[in-house]
Amino acid sequence: MKAAVIYENGSPDVLRYEDVADPECPDGCVLIDVEAISIEGGDVLARAGSPPQSVPHIVGYLAAGTIVAVGAGVSDRAVGDRIVTLNSAGSHASKRAVPAMSTWPIPDGLDAAAAACVPVAFGTAEECLFTAGHLEAGQTVLIHAGAGGVGMAAIQLAKHAGVTVISTASSDGKLERLRELGLDHGINYARESFAARTRELTDGRGADVILDSIGGQNLVDSIGALAYRGSLVSVGVAARAGSNIEARDLWAKNNTLHGVFLGGALLAEYPRVHAMIADLIARVGSGELRVVIDRTFPLTDAAAAHEYIESRKAFGRVVMTP
Repeated sequence: MKAAVIYENGSPDVLRYEDVADPECPDGCVLIDVEAISIEGGDVLARAGSPPQSVPHIVGYLAAGTIVAVGAGVSDRAVGDRIVTLNSAGSHASKRAVPAMSTWPIPDGLDAAAAACVPVAFGTAEECLFTAGHLEAGQTVLIHAGAGGVGMAAIQLAKHAGVTVISTASSDGKLERLRELGLDHGINYARESFAARTRELTDGRGADVILDSIGGQNLVDSIGALAYRGSLVSVGVAARAGSNIEARDLWAKNNTLHGVFLGGALLAEYPRVHAMIADLIARVGSGELRVVIDRTFPLTDAAAAHEYIESRKAFGRVVMTP
């Protein structure tokens, strides 16, 4: 099969498009012909800084396609089924084998590319807003990086839950486009303080929940935008840097800080999280929620696709097709 592989960590140009051996289909697994690959933030981080245990190594969490083989012990998947697959590696390829328990059926009529983009982005947003943040109708949420995959999902989920949605982005153009997804108030972080603007928009109260996928100083500054008993939810840490948060800064307004990692939740709470992701895929399939795809690259141009994501020019998801 064809795959985009790495032999070492580094910039996007370490990705090489090569012939590699077809994967086997062990017991409990399914093998798919890949139709669409969603490039996740974790894929970019893995390529850049997670040493591969063996080479050539195929990075990538998410791919959707059609089952061509089923391993022994699998009873709820069959050859010909269209599914989304999630695993810690292996998506950047024309074929992929994963445990059947890490797959979800694709609803009739839903495009494979859109389906591939759902589990991590929408699942993470759901966990951040409602499981960790306990967001409720009538409250206010501040979502950082609204033009990213998790941000766009969070805006829609919050709006459908009856929440006032504030979001940050790097340009007025991006913020304007986010309004069609449910954004109420946009903050261009390049030219104004998001903490001060959030307090202004909420008559000094602050946001009940803040979703931060940036980390670093942005996470620290978010404390100043929280309401009394507000929840600050940290996920992803795109800045790849820790935050020097002083616990006492949370005390005055009885605030809380939550960390979210969808992969850990899926392992520890499999029945709940797997069902939650299935529901999100169904909601996208019904048209209630939208996946916005910015660009589609051929797998041969995996390096260019990763470079485009790192340029921060994308509005929505970047996908690849074998």
